[in-house]
Amino acid sequence: MKQAAIVTGASSGIGLEVSKTLLKMGYEVFGFGRDFEKTESELCKPIENSGSEPDTVGKFHPIVCDLLDTVALCTKVKQIAAQQEIYVLVNNAGVAYYGLHEELNPKKIAEMVRINLEVPMVLTQQLLRTLKKNQGHIIQISSVTATSSNPHGCAYGATKAGLLSFSKSLFDEARKYGVKVTTICPDMTETNLYRNADFTTAEEIEAHLLPEDVARTVEFILSQREGMLVSELTLKPQLHRIKRKQVE
Repeated sequence: MKQAAIVTGASSGIGLEVSKTLLKMGYEVFGFGRDFEKTESELCKPIENSGSEPDTVGKFHPIVCDLLDTVALCTKVKQIAAQQEIYVLVNNAGVAYYGLHEELNPKKIAEMVRINLEVPMVLTQQLLRTLKKNQGHIIQISSVTATSSNPHGCAYGATKAGLLSFSKSLFDEARKYGVKVTTICPDMTETNLYRNADFTTAEEIEAHLLPEDVARTVEFILSQREGMLVSELTLKPQLHRIKRKQVE
């Protein structure tokens, strides 16, 4: 049986590229997302130029699920864990609303807290016994905002800081069982995270990260020898620039 990985937010952006990388590494990948219509064929096609033998190339399983439906989420995860050997959990799914805090509303705040912080906590709790047994790896996709002040993104930054804090404590709690926990904190990355903002990534390639950059970081983390852990990594572009969206 192949080693299996679970990735949230796998239908686009960072989650999509991480899933593709894990497939090339030979993992059976169970990707959670809302809609795989545009990307399922890309994830499920044979992997070319990977240098892997056919029996070591992974297989992708799209799992359509609303992460805010905790009962459905836990049910699906338990079904996967009952049939697969889970070695990697990548908590990648995220949502962001920007602007003055007074201009948010309770629904947006609750969505950020639940997707960015509650879901990783729940999934980790559901899979921790399995990951202890397999001496597995939990990778949290946080944000550079986790370690800085975030005016016009107070709530979002707070959820990512909470995820970083959770991950540090979790590692200290579970490290003696062989569980590895790594938090990646990317800066501005070319994804649809900024669809609700009045800004987006700058056009210069030197001024933003690519989802592939984060995926390669995941590969680096998982490729370390047993007994050595990369606990936290911050990824930044060379230039610090953003692009303001045109007001219609």
